[in-house]
Amino acid sequence: MGVISITPGLWIDEAELSFAYARASGPGGQHVNKVETAVQLRFDVANSPSLSEGVRRRLLDIGGNRVTSDGVLVIEASGSRSRERNRAEAVERLVALTARAATPPRPRRPTRPTRASRRRRLDAKRKRGDTKRMRGRVRPGDD
Repeated sequence: MGVISITPGLWIDEAELSFAYARASGPGGQHVNKVETAVQLRFDVANSPSLSEGVRRRLLDIGGNRVTSDGVLVIEASGSRSRERNRAEAVERLVALTARAATPPRPRRPTRPTRASRRRRLDAKRKRGDTKRMRGRVRPGDD
């Protein structure tokens, strides 16, 4: 067991990961029915000592419905016939998610609309209003 490097300053100890294996679903005949190659990786994000509070919060958000109510991230991989490749794929997905969570979002700097964009908006509103005004009721003799 070692450590998994996410970014230069962030790594996860492999002891924090747990793996479960199951038979993969779908077609495959005799092989798929007797070999447990599908991998389910579980990583306790809520209680991990490797993650800072900001990374933890963003990873729980990014994880979406892959995160249990206890704060455990579950990643499943069953694309390969090999247990080792599926395990590596699951770890790669965890690394990608955690790396995404490790980069804080850029703060939004409020900007003011330009004079030209305000003019375009008002011109469009005026044109739309004129169009609606032309749809008024029909007067006698307009047929």
